[in-house]
Amino acid sequence: MRMRFLGSTSEAGACPTLYETDRGTIVIQGLQVTDPEALADLRDVLDGETAVEVPRELITEIARQVLPDTRRPRP
Repeated sequence: MRMRFLGSTSEAGACPTLYETDRGTIVIQGLQVTDPEALADLRDVLDGETAVEVPRELITEIARQVLPDTRRPRP
């Protein structure tokens, strides 16, 4: 799998960061959620899965850049 950098809200180039893969998926780099109460809220976590935390503004900014603008009328 190969990944392409999409964006980050980190000044130092560390996490949180989003990547697009050549498989059509998104990879999220962020701080691992370790709070027991927060982890208890997760559903159906499979072996090998974890939860990471990223700022909402990172997701919305990347969505604006990557997704088509659906507000414009199509020709």
